[in-house]
Amino acid sequence: MANARGSIGTTNYAVEITAGHHQLTADEGPALGGKDAGPSPYDLLCASLTACTAITLRMYAERKGWPLTSVEVNVHFTAANKEKGTAATIERTLRFEGGLEAEQVARLADIAERTPVTLTLKAGVPIATSVKS
Repeated sequence: MANARGSIGTTNYAVEITAGHHQLTADEGPALGGKDAGPSPYDLLCASLTACTAITLRMYAERKGWPLTSVEVNVHFTAANKEKGTAATIERTLRFEGGLEAEQVARLADIAERTPVTLTLKAGVPIATSVKS
């Protein structure tokens, strides 16, 4: 089970986050009133998908004994724009190094579509919010 906890004080808009036993900061850039002290929330979303994709593909290639020496995953999120009538989109680009055959590359691309975070994003997740005093 994954877990993160965050808190924000009066500094716009730096959030101190504990994820597992790791400490990090999220923030907005100056254009949105922050100081760019860390990745934005959408950058963190992209980072999550990037990490899950890279890890899953590395694990799969290792299990198969394939000569994959490097995986590069580039994820770009574009928010929905109601005025333009466009939906939110995520574009993911994969790049592999190693002596892979075309069939292996195709299989890795197929596996990328079924990583845990990919499936979670595609399915959507209900969010239950409560307030504690």
